[in-house]
Amino acid sequence: MDNRYSRSFKDLECWQQAHEFVKAVYSVTKHFPEDELYGLTSQFRRAAVSIAANICEGYRKLSRADKLRFLNIAQGSLEECRYYIILSNDIEYIDNAMRDKLEYLLNGTSWKLNGYAEAISQNKGITDE
Repeated sequence: MDNRYSRSFKDLECWQQAHEFVKAVYSVTKHFPEDELYGLTSQFRRAAVSIAANICEGYRKLSRADKLRFLNIAQGSLEECRYYIILSNDIEYIDNAMRDKLEYLLNGTSWKLNGYAEAISQNKGITDE
């Protein structure tokens, strides 16, 4: 879906998935130890928010290169979150069931985001400038 078929970034499935992931990260990290507030909790939340926020920011960019740059930043933040899930599980801040839930949400976001980026890269209606 591109801007011609959506009225808002909220119509994008990749943003919807990313938003669900952010809400789950906030819910989970509020149970992390208090001494992690400025460490893992902050980093995990920041990276999760960055996924959705960069999708939003890229949505209104007019050139293909600008759109793809913001989507690429979102993809980088997504991979950062993938590590935080592993770390949170390894240090027993989350159990295996929560790890699986977060990975499921993140994988859905990744799949939708990759599809959206591919559609943007192939869209002939977007300028290359």
